Amino acid sequence: MRLRMVVSVLALAVGAAACGDASPDLASMVADLDLEPIEATVDADPALVDLGQALFYDPILSGNRNISCATCHHPRFASGDGLSVSIGQGGLGVGTERTMVDAMLIPRNATEVFNRGAPDWHVMFWDGRVAVDPAGGFVTPAGDQLPAGLDNVLAAQAMFPVASAGEMRGNPEDEEIFGEPNEIGEFGDEQYVEIWAALTDRLVAIPGYVAMFAAAYPDVPVDALGFQHAANALAAYQATAFDLTDSPWNAYLAGEVDALDEQAAAGAVLFLGEAGCASCHAPPLLTDQAFHSLGVPQIGPGKDEEAPEDLGRGRETGDAGDMYAFRTPSLLNVWVSGPWMHDGAFSDLSSVIRHHVDPVASYESYTVDQAVGPSLQFTDRVRFRDPLLASVSTELAVVPALSADQIDQLIAFLEALTDPAAANLDALVPASVPSGLPIDR
Repeated sequence: MRLRMVVSVLALAVGAAACGDASPDLASMVADLDLEPIEATVDADPALVDLGQALFYDPILSGNRNISCATCHHPRFASGDGLSVSIGQGGLGVGTERTMVDAMLIPRNATEVFNRGAPDWHVMFWDGRVAVDPAGGFVTPAGDQLPAGLDNVLAAQAMFPVASAGEMRGNPEDEEIFGEPNEIGEFGDEQYVEIWAALTDRLVAIPGYVAMFAAAYPDVPVDALGFQHAANALAAYQATAFDLTDSPWNAYLAGEVDALDEQAAAGAVLFLGEAGCASCHAPPLLTDQAFHSLGVPQIGPGKDEEAPEDLGRGRETGDAGDMYAFRTPSLLNVWVSGPWMHDGAFSDLSSVIRHHVDPVASYESYTVDQAVGPSLQFTDRVRFRDPLLASVSTELAVVPALSADQIDQLIAFLEALTDPAAANLDALVPASVPSGLPIDR
């Protein structure tokens, strides 16, 4: 309810600015909008967090024992991988140092995972395929295969990368790193129960994990453990480790009036008012968690049977109005989380802003050298141009032309949304994991 109220007030602020009212004072805008600082997530059970840390960095969760959650969501790369689209099974290394070898490109950008423990989160993934069900539980691709006992939507999300062939599961013909058959890859895309059970069997065969599960779940016998227990631990770790809220903007909202410099404060006024940014990037998470089409140039392999296209939310719902729409990203810690957009099409924030101002001009002038990573190409500009640009959401119509100075002000504000600690998180990486497999392989 509070989010809807904030969005409504922001819409009034945008409308007032569009009617020519004098630029408001930032403090007055913050007061009128009743904006509050985002609060740090309450710490989880340390034993659960420790288990989640081990699982997050351990390649044991991949069919071929060659890739972990951290491969694409690494502290060294601001909880992403620094690439436009990720390099999945078969790659070597992490982040921008990762090489293709015999790997598959993942269709979408590996989004950062900052502040996902905040209770306001209710939608996961670019296409929203995992979400809180208002009727109770979660909406996920697994349907009634999803086990009970998941703590939150972040835990529900953690059930699915391990089941993706390109991301972690691997394929039936694969051999894992020790030359043995990949028993996880033998299952089909929708055999979730079997995949999760096989991964749980792997974990409880390792004495170190048996001890860690016992510490985190003292009342759950080993033979009653399921992958939902691992997913809860993964969620607890991410919610704790990547909970970064000490940004200048958060400090300003907490009453530190000097936390923003003049340029960033001017950008905040634009963001909340005339530029219309906050109509979708709504406080406190700076996302409405809704789906919008921005006419973003499509690069990379595309998604499933629609490749080389990616229909975004539309491929989940089948609704024409959802075609090419993707979830609004949070802007918390956005300064360090590039490249940006669902496919990482842009590697500088000024290009992102200019695309919002004029998506058609941006699309027409786009070159793939603005992206980061190997083997990327602009999806056929002629063949797919018209339906993509026709889908652009009406929300972008409120974005006015912006001067170079105004763009610089907005960029200063975006930098002020970032906790300085996000630039160096290497200390989060453990020295080893219970499986004994190499980290950052």
